[in-house]
This record gives sequence, C-alpha cells and structure tokens, in this order.
Amino acid sequence: MPGRRLARWAAAVPMAVLALATIYPLVFTANVAMKTRRDYVLDRFSPAGSLRWDNLAEAWASAGMARYFVNSFVVVAFAVALLLLLGSMAGFALSQLRFRGSSVIFLGCLAGLFIPFQVIMVPLTRIMADSGLIDTYPGLILAYVAQFLPFTVFLMTSHYRTIPAEIVDAARIDGNTVYGVYRRIMLPLGVPALLSVGILDALFCWNDVLISLLMMPSPEHRTLMIGVNALRGQYSDDIPTFASGVLIAAVPVLMIYLFLQRQIAEGVTAGSTKG
Repeated sequence: MPGRRLARWAAAVPMAVLALATIYPLVFTANVAMKTRRDYVLDRFSPAGSLRWDNLAEAWASAGMARYFVNSFVVVAFAVALLLLLGSMAGFALSQLRFRGSSVIFLGCLAGLFIPFQVIMVPLTRIMADSGLIDTYPGLILAYVAQFLPFTVFLMTSHYRTIPAEIVDAARIDGNTVYGVYRRIMLPLGVPALLSVGILDALFCWNDVLISLLMMPSPEHRTLMIGVNALRGQYSDDIPTFASGVLIAAVPVLMIYLFLQRQIAEGVTAGSTKG
C-alpha cells in the first residue's frame, strides 16, 4: 500500500544516510593509506592511483606496532576475562539470590553507568599511583574492570532475570550449593549473554584512549590506540603512513563487527525482553 511504502522509504533514507556517514571515514582512511605523500598533498580526496601496501609495512615497523598490539591483546584479554567472571557472579547473585540490600546494590551498579570517567579519573589515577600500579598491566586491567564492570553487571543481571527461579530452586533441592548452582546451571545458561557482553567489553577496552593514556605513560607499555600516535611527530606530515597505522588498529574491531554482529546486537538488547 502507498502509506506503508512511504513509511519504509521514510525509515530507509535516514538509515542509508547514517550508514554512509559511518562508512565514509573508513573508506577515506583506507584510500589515504594507499597514497604516496605527494599524491596526498596534491589531492587528498581523489582515489588512489595505485595500492601502496608498503605504507602498511612501514607503519607497522616504524612505530613498533607489534609491541603495542601485544600490549593491547594482553590487557584486553585479562580485563574481559575478569569482567565476565565478576559480572556473571554478580548478575547471578543480584537476580536469583534473595538477600537484603540486593536492590540497593543493583541500583548502585546502575548509577555507575551514568558517571563519566572524567569525573573519577583524577582520584583513580591517584589511587593507582599510590598503589604502585601506574605503568603496569595489572593497573590498566583493574582500571578497565572498574570502568566497565557496572555495564557488565547490568546486562548479566538482566539476562539472568529471564531465567525462571524454579530452575535454581530445583537445583538447590537436588543438593547443589550456591556455587554449584552457578557453575552447573547458571553459567552454561548464561553463555550467549557472556559472549555478547564479552564482545562489547573487548571493543570498549580495545578502542579506549583516555584510560590507557593515564595508566600507561611509558612508550613501551602503550596500547595500540595510543601507539598509533607515534606515527605523527611534531614535525611529521606523513599522513598516508599515519592513516595506515589507523587502519591496522581498526582491523581487529572491523573483524569483530563483521563476523560477530549478531552477538553484538543481542548484547545491546540483552534484558530488553522477558521470556
């Protein structure tokens, strides 16, 4: 019908514009990465005349991005593992166990979602410095856990609330302890949510710049997103090499979005429906 067709176009056109606005920066960066410095200076918006893959190799070697890549991988892997462990345990406790103050604790975690990191970055940095955790892997991992744990707890609690309480009661009647219920029942049932939340937490940690810059000031301990800036010095104008570094840093994120987009969508909508 004409009305329904008009409604579809009204929704499709803004979404297409939004998609183009999102894709264009990536296409522009990839195009610049394939140019020579001279071609970029002459016309930065024209298509690259040839594919200069040596720009990627130069960016990888000149900035020491292999070390930064390893730093990011180690930090993100341990931070996400700790976030999922603590988040799943807290989500199980807040959603299925009946104890005094559980609602207050959940509201406290929910309130943590509305506190920008800029508000707590000074006291957090002071605490880390006094504890000797600045410029260490554990310091950055704990900072990520502190920042993203409220989000993880919220989503895991929302997911576990969709599981009938009768399942937990039946497991307790069969003789399982609280830990046994969590390990044998709730943890397997929470695998889909854990996968979705883990992907989102990994993206948050991988793309982070501010927390990493505060916790890892030394060049040899920087993460990949901070290390890319080494390609732009005070007097350097080699924008194609810098764009190549940005492209390398974006590849893992693009692969995650490309192959795990369904899990990402499920993680964003976790807990929005019951049943």
